[in-house]
Amino acid sequence: MTDPLPLVRALCMGLPEVTEKVSHGEPTWFVRKVFVMYADHHHDDRVAFWCAAPPGAQEALVAARPDRFFRPSYVGGRGWLGVWLDVDLDRDEVAEIVTDAYREIAPKKLVALLDT
Repeated sequence: MTDPLPLVRALCMGLPEVTEKVSHGEPTWFVRKVFVMYADHHHDDRVAFWCAAPPGAQEALVAARPDRFFRPSYVGGRGWLGVWLDVDLDRDEVAEIVTDAYREIAPKKLVALLDT
């Protein structure tokens, strides 16, 4: 399997005013606040990322595709989505999920830049 970190990093860093820092030993992306956290065997033996998600998205995606999505520890109760990265990845789907996470956290003026 190809290392998924470069893909996640490129998708996050391609969004307006995103910064990357190490948080809890993992790469984490911020737009003022955290919107995506990488999880390289952080809590189990799998590679994933955790991200902010629109209301109801976590429940719908986990119910429909538990092989691809999960409710992450700690932030799952706030509706955040876990995305397994140790499976065949659909780059477009991952890009959409990362962008949705950004839209949930970024200030409105930055979200507006995505729509121009």
